[in-house]
Amino acid sequence: MFTIATWNINSVRLREGLVARLLQDEGPDVLCLQECKSPVDKIPLTKFRDLGYHHIVARGQKGYNGVAILSRLPLEDAGDRDYARLGHARHVSARLENGVVIHNMYVPAGGDVPDRTVNEKFGQKLDFVSEMRDVFHADKPQKSILVGDLNIAPREDDVWSHKQLLKIVSHTPIEVEHLLAAQDAGGWVDVTRQDIPSGLLYSWWSYRAKDWDAADKGRRLDHIWASPDIANAAHNSRILRPCRGWEGPSDHVPVLASFDL
Repeated sequence: MFTIATWNINSVRLREGLVARLLQDEGPDVLCLQECKSPVDKIPLTKFRDLGYHHIVARGQKGYNGVAILSRLPLEDAGDRDYARLGHARHVSARLENGVVIHNMYVPAGGDVPDRTVNEKFGQKLDFVSEMRDVFHADKPQKSILVGDLNIAPREDDVWSHKQLLKIVSHTPIEVEHLLAAQDAGGWVDVTRQDIPSGLLYSWWSYRAKDWDAADKGRRLDHIWASPDIANAAHNSRILRPCRGWEGPSDHVPVLASFDL
């Protein structure tokens, strides 16, 4: 059995201490980070290695984007893909010794206006997710786990108000349609919702809220998916809401799941 966690850390160097705290408190076997905002050679690995995380597969760039997989388990680099040809460090994959392939994804946020004719970033987001669909359709995932900040909350109970967010980027019908098409193309199973099938569930709260906890206007933007051949091995999904209240937090919190593999 192993446990995997995914977390948009919003700068791994700025929040090195929070990553270390999570590794100490929860001890996931694998931690996938997004928005590292760091070249790979500047990721602060010493503290993580001291905690037993000796293996890393990452793609980075200065100041923006960046994805990393930290692991206590041996793993090998399984490559990356430049989705939508953006030249961004938004995907990396790794293979565990048991053959499981982990895809760590950071889908573009998409800007503020949900109209690609006036907002290039929204078009890039849709193109990114469309290419995910095409890749999964052409090469059906097997023995695979996809995690990351997908920047889309697909279900009505993945947001604090479905009606009020229908025209807000991350929950618009066209984004949800694109994400579900990508999920369906690969037969991916939403592990979090397999374990927690109903009820409001969030992994992100805006920095703009004076009191994020009291307002509780969250969205579930961070996901763990499994290919259909291993989805039944998943269990113990959870979202670590208290991490949003840590000092100097990311606006996202970790999402975890365990696999009997």
